[in-house]
Amino acid sequence: MIEMLHNGFVRNFIADDRYLFIINGFFTTIKITFFAVLLGIAVGFLIAMIKATHDMTGKLKLPNVICNIYLTIIRGTPTMVQLLILFFIVFASVNNKIVVAILAFGINSGAYVAEIVRSGIMSIDKGQMEAGRSLGFTYIQTMIYIILPQALKNVLPALGNEMIVLLKETAISGYIAIQDLTKGGDIIRSRTYDPYFPLLTVAAIYLVIVMIMSAGVNRLERRLRNSDH
Repeated sequence: MIEMLHNGFVRNFIADDRYLFIINGFFTTIKITFFAVLLGIAVGFLIAMIKATHDMTGKLKLPNVICNIYLTIIRGTPTMVQLLILFFIVFASVNNKIVVAILAFGINSGAYVAEIVRSGIMSIDKGQMEAGRSLGFTYIQTMIYIILPQALKNVLPALGNEMIVLLKETAISGYIAIQDLTKGGDIIRSRTYDPYFPLLTVAAIYLVIVMIMSAGVNRLERRLRNSDH
């Protein structure tokens, strides 16, 4: 049994330096996830601010309509289809596949981040906005310094979960020929005809990354909660 495991490990990872598919794929996955998260947060917060402002003041009607169309399309179509449309249609002339993947996953994540943040903003008592305005703050200052910090504490677990979901969604990057972590394991499988070692290794790496991300979010959540005391 031990000898079988050893031979399988050598055949899948050591022979022909196949472990490099896993290592390179890991860094590609992390790169796509990191920049897509940043893009998703930026887009999500912008849309959340527009929709929350419209809900509270009735202003920004046209931007609110545009945001609603965006949310309907992005949340109503599969991520993989969005990725393929961006790669083969919208950015067909772009040679950098990773940039296209970052845009696809970031735009997709932004729709979910927007609704998460908007729900957090709307959960804050209206008196907070009135208190900020009575102190002489503008609407934007009140939103930035009073409303958003409180809303962030409420939605942090949901935002952390969205980041984890985004990480796992990047596994479909192989559909546009990006050698991410999942694709790296699949390449090894196609050459050794052994699905166990490469695929279980890929699953284990994803699990470890998710556990680290979850621990980081939980720690940040505790620190924010302790700051209330």
